[in-house]
Amino acid sequence: MKGKFITFEGIDGSGKSTQLAMLAAELRRQGAQVVTTREPGGTPLGLALRAAFLETTGPVAPMAELLSFAADRAQHVEYLIKPEVAAGKIVISDRYADATFAYQGAGRGFTEDQVNLVIELATGGLKPDLTLFFDIPPDEAMARMTARADEHRNRMDDETEEFYARVREAYLGIAERESDRFVVIDGCGTIDQIHGRVMAAVSPRLDQ
Repeated sequence: MKGKFITFEGIDGSGKSTQLAMLAAELRRQGAQVVTTREPGGTPLGLALRAAFLETTGPVAPMAELLSFAADRAQHVEYLIKPEVAAGKIVISDRYADATFAYQGAGRGFTEDQVNLVIELATGGLKPDLTLFFDIPPDEAMARMTARADEHRNRMDDETEEFYARVREAYLGIAERESDRFVVIDGCGTIDQIHGRVMAAVSPRLDQ
């Protein structure tokens, strides 16, 4: 069986992580071999980079942020994503390269050429078979993040609503340009309603 690579994207607070777990559970129930992972933090090196970046209390230079995520991704692609897909498994990642385009490109102000070069170096051109973007208004995302318990917060939770608006627009731009792999999921509604939308988007791709 040919493996698949699926990514979940969305601004912080969009509910994508909850939906990823639900999709993985359903696919496993159906008998599929599923590997769930995330960026940053999908490998031992990635976990160290994640802790260093997200938990630091000092300022982080935008270029350091961009390159930290790239280092995590290069390790992730080489030692987890490629081997598991080659083994015929469904790999589902909570964030991937589109997050860099949206967060460090639109969010931090790097040019498309700069961001695309870093993405290409880190991924070696590997793209997902399917990407789901969980779309919610930035003000709703901010409200959800505010409600998070303190222990689940990190430095990205302190960004402004304007920042997340730029990130959201960048994601929607990718959806327009790459509609063959990028599906926008309405992130509003009950958890079960959103899960239904996820299954409707994923099932036809897995049947191919």
